[in-house]
Amino acid sequence: MLDTAFFGNELIPALNRGLLVSLALIIPAGSLGFVGGVLLGCARSFGPRWLRRLGDWFTAIVRGVPLVVQLMMIYYALPKLGIFFPPYGAALTSFILCTAAYQSEYVRGALLSIRQGQIRAAEALGFSTWQTVTWIIIPQAARRALPGCGNEIIYLIKYSSLAYLVTCMELMGEGKVVASDTFRFTEVFITVGAYYLGMVTLATFFLRWLEHRFHVPGFGAR
Repeated sequence: MLDTAFFGNELIPALNRGLLVSLALIIPAGSLGFVGGVLLGCARSFGPRWLRRLGDWFTAIVRGVPLVVQLMMIYYALPKLGIFFPPYGAALTSFILCTAAYQSEYVRGALLSIRQGQIRAAEALGFSTWQTVTWIIIPQAARRALPGCGNEIIYLIKYSSLAYLVTCMELMGEGKVVASDTFRFTEVFITVGAYYLGMVTLATFFLRWLEHRFHVPGFGAR
């Protein structure tokens, strides 16, 4: 029988608190990570040689080191160098860096998919490199990058559950505390999973709406 008192008085209020923290991580990390990914992708595609190399190294390191290791380094290792982050700041910084690195790959691929003839035509019309990138290449590449970038947002929602490892008590952290106190692991983690499934489902519908909204007939797949 469903224990409504446990769910209504203990589990749901705790998970709702955690949900607010999770959203406070996901929304800014997704937004800033996307902006950083666009800038990094543009720099890696059209920047000077030294900037492309720097961007490639940054992306390779962030993508090559597991996110949980990055979290531990920022929260536990950097204080040895005199750099301190609160739990929320450490989690947010790690998520932004990770998201930006992955987003830059989607953006770079989309940018490089634009035909070189359009770039040469823009140069012939007197456009500078950054005018060409801003007004001709990015609007087309954005449509091609949207599915991949949206997929990274879905991943961000799910790996935000690692924030509790640096004592940032988001959805997973609050659920773990309740489960440890009550030993009702099945009910707790099924409910936590339902929360994440709900967030991912809402994000998926929103991203599909965006793809439909910016779809141009004859330009890529719907």
